[in-house]
Amino acid sequence: MTAIRPIDRLDTHEVFNQPPPLEDVNLFTGDRALVEAVAKAGGAAHAGRLAALGARCGSAEVIDWGVEANRNVPVLDTFDRYGRRVDEVRFHPAYHELMRLGLESGFASVAWDGTGAGHLAHAAILYLTGQADSGTSCPMTMTYAAVPALAATPEVAATWVPRITAGRYDPAARPAAEKAGVTIGMAMTEKQGGSDVRANTTRAEPTGEGHWYRLTGHKWFCSAPMCDAFLTLAYAEGGLTCFLVPRWLPDGERNAGFRVMRLKDKMGDRSNASSEIEYHGALAERLGPEGRGVATIIQMVQHTRLDCVIGSAQQMRGAVAQALWHTAHRSAFQRRLIDQPAMAAVLADLAVESEAAAMLGFRLAQAFDEDDAVARLLTPLAKYWVCKRTPGVVNEAMECLGGAGYIETGPMPRLFRQSPLNAIWEGSGNVIALDLLRALAREPEGVEALRDFLAGARGRIGAYDAWLDAIDLRSANEANARLLVERLALAAQAAVLIGWDSPIAEAFCALRFGQRGSAYGAYDAAIDPRAIIARASPG
Repeated sequence: MTAIRPIDRLDTHEVFNQPPPLEDVNLFTGDRALVEAVAKAGGAAHAGRLAALGARCGSAEVIDWGVEANRNVPVLDTFDRYGRRVDEVRFHPAYHELMRLGLESGFASVAWDGTGAGHLAHAAILYLTGQADSGTSCPMTMTYAAVPALAATPEVAATWVPRITAGRYDPAARPAAEKAGVTIGMAMTEKQGGSDVRANTTRAEPTGEGHWYRLTGHKWFCSAPMCDAFLTLAYAEGGLTCFLVPRWLPDGERNAGFRVMRLKDKMGDRSNASSEIEYHGALAERLGPEGRGVATIIQMVQHTRLDCVIGSAQQMRGAVAQALWHTAHRSAFQRRLIDQPAMAAVLADLAVESEAAAMLGFRLAQAFDEDDAVARLLTPLAKYWVCKRTPGVVNEAMECLGGAGYIETGPMPRLFRQSPLNAIWEGSGNVIALDLLRALAREPEGVEALRDFLAGARGRIGAYDAWLDAIDLRSANEANARLLVERLALAAQAAVLIGWDSPIAEAFCALRFGQRGSAYGAYDAAIDPRAIIARASPG
């Protein structure tokens, strides 16, 4: 589109002291912490492809796609003009461009197509594309994460996994066998149960033909109902079981029992269509044995939780970058905002928070690549903490922009509305904290791996050693689960920063393990704000 050339000299005044838009920057090469995290985690070979994607995602054109995809929200067409049921969702063209950019850059495929450090590359692609739009990350994340769940039934995996690893985006409404690539959604929760999926009431009856069943019931949340198939849970005779529900059947007919009831009117994530659906005898293929539904779907959930962490970290980065850019280009009281000590204290604190989140997320992605036992416990720690911290970071960054940050034509309101989602999706805070308690009690190998990971950073920063000494895993119980997760998560962030020789490691330990106030910028730790700000500044 043609750029709008604004008029600075108006009849009544001249417009000045306003920052230029943060666009046409490289989101990869212009992010020092990201470049270092990818290299430290074993992904240096991906630097070229990520630099090219970073330039694309930071371009004015792609940033505008994100704006348009959220301004022009999805629309459900339940019927066609003749009254025939179609259950199709219409999107603005910008949505399709964002989906194409992500999927054809390897978002869902690179982790499974044999590429080295594939989960790390996937995480970096999400980190870059999400800064243009987080809503489209949802269907791409579920497509990526579906692969290990599909593996529970090899015949099903043999059909569907190659369609995922094709790395193509094909939005056409037609049978999956005729498409260049597919997307996979998820429909688990029901009105009466939420996170307690064992309270579900959807029923599955075998058809007598292979592993095909007919499902009857409802799903209160079905993310991305335009996908080609959906992982879902239903009760069969043997117990709660996992199924794959295709939109189109192998014979080329629509799966008529899959019905979209309405789209959700959400606070954020508006470019993505979330929905309520019903199964009216919908045909579905069983994944794994009957009664093993949770064990099967958790393979998907583990990977979507990785993306919750990376997605929240990229939201932090996007917000902090906007705050740094604005304050570097705006003056007040005869000085640039970024040069004023009170503002510099806030910006440095935010920059430390953002980098620590990113480093932990990419260390987690590395663990997924290396089949590291630490991933089992590091996942809930990172998911809980990074997702919880994001709304506060975005809120403080918005305040750095003043009134301009509160205006809908800028990026901050959309970032703010998006920021709470990942703390809710794939397990809210208490669910994640209790998951960690179960892992501590049942998975001694994971506990030992976590201990070794944390102990590996000892001996270099006294504040970290003291913090680690005060953590007692034996005292864990439901009442103090959140406190334990918080302490372990902070220790994990510090361990990554120390282990990867981050230049902000000492500042992180001083800011997070010492005495301080509750708001960002409320500290008296002896750190170098200017060096931290220079490292974090975009471009």
